[in-house]
Amino acid sequence: MLQEVAEGVLVHESEFIQSNCVVVQGSDGVLLIDPGITRSEMAALADDIRGLGQPIVAAFATHPDWDHVLWHPDFGDAPRYGTARCAASIRDLLSKADWKARVAEGLPPEYSEEIPTELLGLITGLPPDSAKIPWDGPTVRIMEHRAHAPGHAALLIEGSGVLVAGDMLSDILMPFLDLEAADPVEDYLVALRLFESVADGVEAVIPGHGSVGRAHQVRARIKQDREYVQALRDGGVPDDPRVGPSATLDWLPAVHEWQIQQLAMKGEGTRG
Repeated sequence: MLQEVAEGVLVHESEFIQSNCVVVQGSDGVLLIDPGITRSEMAALADDIRGLGQPIVAAFATHPDWDHVLWHPDFGDAPRYGTARCAASIRDLLSKADWKARVAEGLPPEYSEEIPTELLGLITGLPPDSAKIPWDGPTVRIMEHRAHAPGHAALLIEGSGVLVAGDMLSDILMPFLDLEAADPVEDYLVALRLFESVADGVEAVIPGHGSVGRAHQVRARIKQDREYVQALRDGGVPDDPRVGPSATLDWLPAVHEWQIQQLAMKGEGTRG
């Protein structure tokens, strides 16, 4: 079910790790951002969008992780955009003869039979340094950075003041760093500074996974993510409920320990 976050901006939350799909209404149709996980929920989402009386005229993937580049035939053939780096990353995956097996390894077993991969990753890369999504609707500013995944982009929906954060600023997931990057810690901190530069004008933040945050929560989420990343960098123990005994998902503490180990191997941990 679509829930209105701001005028003309609606969210559908998936059962899978509270994944958020965002629908932005324009004059001639809607923009679909990170469109969902399972066949049944995407078909239901398509029905809900038809109920708005508008077609899907454009789509955008915030980054190339499998759960952000899925598609359903009921969405139609609207152009599906991403940053140039995002498109290149998923194109590289799809060029592998065994790409389906590689994707299947990362799918949650409880949902794997319901996740459609036939149209996965068919993303058109926008020209490098594109400032906004090309569509006839509210200006959607592209804020590309290097945190979490290659070509990751947050989107600022101007007018409504909604920040679509991709896989960042979540209340249930701690920062997941791109550990294949040359400097994953600094990449993440730079992205948080980018968010901070627009925070005063943000009325709502929509993470890729988790609850929608309101204006008074935006800076708190930035601060919490920064403290977590700095603790990883400095070898400290983060005071963060997302990786403690009260973690929403029981596998998050293990991912936290794995990030510590990987950063240590890269020589990033315990750095002054």
